[in-house]
Amino acid sequence: MASNTTFQKRQKERARLDKQREKSEKMKLRREQPSARSTCEPGVDPDIAGIIPGPQPILEDQ
Repeated sequence: MASNTTFQKRQKERARLDKQREKSEKMKLRREQPSARSTCEPGVDPDIAGIIPGPQPILEDQ
């Protein structure tokens, strides 16, 4: 039974390393590609860009 446990541990460790390798490759690709959010004008907060202050129009569905 001890050899079976060792084999399972090796498989688990190999799967963990493969997953970690895939994750690091995805992170590398994301860093290389330009972000879609960086298309805003400089000095404008992208979280509030396009928001109109004041009362909002009433929706007809309500």
